[in-house]
Amino acid sequence: MVRDIMLYTSNDLRDFMHLACSSPMDIGVHTMDNQIADGKSVLGLMAIDYKKPVTVVSEDEKFMKQLDRWAVDTDK
Repeated sequence: MVRDIMLYTSNDLRDFMHLACSSPMDIGVHTMDNQIADGKSVLGLMAIDYKKPVTVVSEDEKFMKQLDRWAVDTDK
């Protein structure tokens, strides 16, 4: 499953990482500039530019549903 989200604050990033770490599945975060980070990696997530939406990839349906508060519609 794939979902586009926008994280606006450091608290959003913290909450996202907490959710990702509680998931038993892999979480991938992809930027529009072709950067890829592990959603459970503090350093990986901190290296990403959040001025644009990011794409989250995971097979964990419960985790993906919890991203509703950050969901955005993007035209790729």
